[in-house]
Amino acid sequence: MDRIPILRMGETLLVTIQVDMQDRTAMQLQDDLADRIANTGATGVMIDISGLEIVDSFVGRMLSSISGIARILSAHTVVVGMQPAVAITLVELGLSLEGVRTALNVERGMQLLSRIRQEPSLVR
Repeated sequence: MDRIPILRMGETLLVTIQVDMQDRTAMQLQDDLADRIANTGATGVMIDISGLEIVDSFVGRMLSSISGIARILSAHTVVVGMQPAVAITLVELGLSLEGVRTALNVERGMQLLSRIRQEPSLVR
């Protein structure tokens, strides 16, 4: 089974998806990211999907699920690099990626994560 590499950059885990994901690969990524967040204490997850030309409903739900899992583990998720055709497809499928923050590219995604980390926490 193919695994998607997870790189650590300071407090952020970076995932770059270069090929269209099969369902099993997406599920493995979800498990691997949950383990890495728990083991490293990362506070941010950035998922670069610029290499994806197609995102089906399963992968869309997995992105939302990964974001939810990360949030429970005290990490914020930003999806970057979404191609316009992918955004259109997600909207047509009725998937709004609830709870998932997006940015146009990695640079803006890092800025967004930095701003999120500076926001005061609602839970004290």
